[in-house]
Amino acid sequence: MWTHRAVIALTIVLSLGGGAVAQEFKVEDVASAAQLSPDQIKPKTIAFTDHRNDKLAEAGTAVQRFPDWAKGNPLQRQFLTLYPSYSEPTINVTLHGVAQKAKEKLYVYVAEARFALNKPATSLDLGKYATLSTLEKLDPAIKHRLITPADAMPLKDQKSANNRNPDRAWCEGRAKSICIQSRYQLEGRLPMGIMLANKLRESEKQIADYIEFQSELALLGPQEIDQDGLGKLTGIETPIAAVLEQSIFYVNQVMPFGKFLAVFQPHPADPNKTIATMFMALGVDAGLFDKKKEYEQVPVLRNLVPAQLLTGHSSFNTGSSISAGLPVYARTRIQTIAGMLDRD
Repeated sequence: MWTHRAVIALTIVLSLGGGAVAQEFKVEDVASAAQLSPDQIKPKTIAFTDHRNDKLAEAGTAVQRFPDWAKGNPLQRQFLTLYPSYSEPTINVTLHGVAQKAKEKLYVYVAEARFALNKPATSLDLGKYATLSTLEKLDPAIKHRLITPADAMPLKDQKSANNRNPDRAWCEGRAKSICIQSRYQLEGRLPMGIMLANKLRESEKQIADYIEFQSELALLGPQEIDQDGLGKLTGIETPIAAVLEQSIFYVNQVMPFGKFLAVFQPHPADPNKTIATMFMALGVDAGLFDKKKEYEQVPVLRNLVPAQLLTGHSSFNTGSSISAGLPVYARTRIQTIAGMLDRD
């Protein structure tokens, strides 16, 4: 397994958000945000969980083995992977000099959030969030450019063939959508750590100090919204008013997938309020957890242990954006989006 997968898992999260935090919203950790009833939501408060204390989560990591997650959360698997039948990719490996196929083992990081907006769902101008101009304002550290369907790497890169959508081609078939290639330059001490790690690797493939990824960002049309399924996912009985979805289907340094899903519904007791339920899911290569000993043997890199980077427990983590680690970034990102929706 490549030693740079930890950096990928740390840094490839959805490209919405991560900029200035909407200070008027605070984040409150709960057992399950998606199971919190609307009448329990506090004003200007985002109920948040990333399931770090769930029985399926690996101790201290907030990640779950993909098969366990998929079996225990079939609705999440349906809506938070790239397509409903998505599974761990089959890859080519060499064992004792013999080429063979094997499953690439994955973990999944899943965050949930729920908050209320003091405005009716019909008043939300969500189409503006599926535009490059808005995306560019959300996090200046991530640079974006539009791409065409022909640029989608799963069509050209065999390593990401498992990310081909069997129902349609990426970047096609949706009226309100864009496809983006994004680039994020790692911040703080991470580039220095990567440089040191590369020196130890000698002739091995070098780790990049930046991440490039491709994604499709869309406001789903009425005919694309699974009212029944999404209603079960959120646990709220009012009709789904709108859905924003971002699917990361290619990463330059081999991260399997990412998904951001935001579901908007009228408040059951007050049609002048909107309940927003948001999910973030990130596929993580299980091999990153095998790198602890490799890094701990080098004193200067002991805090570059992949699992520590992923969970934001390394001295190489910095700031409140992507380089801070998944838990911090997830909270920051959702705060940013909540603030923008509240102000718009």
